[in-house]
Amino acid sequence: MGLPESLKANAASSAEQRKLAGKHIIVNTRSSVDPYLTYSPVRATREKVWKAFVNRGDGGGATDNNALIARILKLRVDRAKLLGYKTHAHWRLENAMAKTPENAMQLMEAVWTPAIAQVAIDVAAMQAIVDADAKAGGASFKIAPWDYRFYAEKVRKAQYDLDMNEVKPYMQLDKLREAMFWASGEVYGFQYQKVEGLPVFHEDVTVYEVTRAGKHVGLWYFDPYAREGKRSGAWMNAYRTQERFKGEITTIVSNNSNFIKGPPGEPVLISWDDATTLFHEFGHAIHGLNANATYPSVSGTAVARDYVEFPSQLNEHWLPTPQVLSKFCVHYKTGEPIPQALVDKIKAADKFNQGFDTTEYLASALIDMKLHLAGDVDIDPDKFERDELTKLGMPQEIVMRHRTPQFGHVFSGDGYSAGYYSYLWSDTLTADVAEAFQEAPGGFYDKPTGQRLIDTIMSKGNSVDPVEQFRAFRGRDVKIGALMRNRGFPVPPGA
Repeated sequence: MGLPESLKANAASSAEQRKLAGKHIIVNTRSSVDPYLTYSPVRATREKVWKAFVNRGDGGGATDNNALIARILKLRVDRAKLLGYKTHAHWRLENAMAKTPENAMQLMEAVWTPAIAQVAIDVAAMQAIVDADAKAGGASFKIAPWDYRFYAEKVRKAQYDLDMNEVKPYMQLDKLREAMFWASGEVYGFQYQKVEGLPVFHEDVTVYEVTRAGKHVGLWYFDPYAREGKRSGAWMNAYRTQERFKGEITTIVSNNSNFIKGPPGEPVLISWDDATTLFHEFGHAIHGLNANATYPSVSGTAVARDYVEFPSQLNEHWLPTPQVLSKFCVHYKTGEPIPQALVDKIKAADKFNQGFDTTEYLASALIDMKLHLAGDVDIDPDKFERDELTKLGMPQEIVMRHRTPQFGHVFSGDGYSAGYYSYLWSDTLTADVAEAFQEAPGGFYDKPTGQRLIDTIMSKGNSVDPVEQFRAFRGRDVKIGALMRNRGFPVPPGA
């Protein structure tokens, strides 16, 4: 009741894959849980699904990660001291674009305050809907975290007459892949041709040869569907990095997602948010495909952690362009392009829910940094998380995007440790560069601006200091103003 047909079909497909025909399963992954929390009208079940998701790794017993995390933090402190650094965070950021944890914290704190202020405004609008329903005989309750997505969607519909479920029939996975190919062809000159006969690790994986001006650039592997044993989320891999040191070696990259595979012959419909993530991860692949370096250690995405998300976040900006929407966002039954009226609503609601999105993410980024700035102390991860979020004034209606016991970015390896802030740092760069395209005569498809992006940033990897790369493209250092404008937050003077 109340659930979109596509969500019910996906839940049924998930059950069939587990030999539970006739049942429906909400898989405990973000791409399955988030849509359910957005559309399920059954509050008790939302709470059950939400708790199962946010408490992963925090339930006691053999799968509880808290003791392991405490041990990892201790070992990281020991290593930092052996290397002569005050904390793990200081060691990790020495070669980052931010240079110091203090610089990263300064940016996060500048954005945190307006973000939680916006959350308060948004929650008040949600609570007004609950209270109105209660007066009409419905249940009376205070907005809880498992209510947030459901009532945010109601507010979106009320304020912008936009139901994101109306968008989904136009979001076909195969068409969106074609859209990514087309847009990258317009901006970077890439062409894609499906290749048969190459070895793959699963039958669902497809391979494409990527060329530019008739010259082989690399291979792109696409692994879109969820399956048992596959890690959750979406990511990019580089199986082979471009280099010239040992001869002309081209790159092999992949994009990996966890969409629910539908019945044979049926298109896979995804949400607008998932489509944005698809473009994001493809941006990493584009960064790798544009690589033009001598040494593999500085080629492609082998850049500072707080710089690597910049090209991927930038690629998200091509999804909502009129060219992509009109050509590729077509109804899966009628083939009609997404109506302009619906596009206008999406654009009008562009800044909606930025309070939630920013706060959910920043809470994780701030806790990550604080954990790694704590130094040589014994840390109870659960208590530390609760205490520090309380000090920050974390809204009770939101939890961290990645709670500490399940924070794979930070604890499955060193990759994002003391570095989850990098998404915000990169997005500051992204917003500034996006404004350069918006200011150009051809907008996001402006050829001279695209070529300048290739020459100064996308091809350089880490062969040139990222600060110098940005200056070469923009003609100045980065400013925070574009980021704040994008999110609908107050813009500081001079930014």
